[in-house]
Amino acid sequence: MAYLALVRHGQSEWNALSLWTGWTDVHLTELGHKEAKQAGKALSHITFNVGFTSSLVRAQETLEDIKSVLHQDFPVTKTKALNERNYGDLTGKNKWKIK
Repeated sequence: MAYLALVRHGQSEWNALSLWTGWTDVHLTELGHKEAKQAGKALSHITFNVGFTSSLVRAQETLEDIKSVLHQDFPVTKTKALNERNYGDLTGKNKWKIK
């Protein structure tokens, strides 16, 4: 049986600050790494043949954490086509203050 698993990145540094991130390349927080590893545990019943991720480091860190939990090594394609949308002038601003 074929599977498709879609996973959003774990909490990023800017998520923790409630900032619009968009194309800004920020790392995961400690919580974000923990969330990614929990996703890996939830996916442990699946053997993956290939992975796809955006070109943003938070997504790549999430996939690497998942792979480390799964103890699986598979080819990964990184593409800007999967990047989060660009928030333009909202990038870097607090989501709740903008509201």
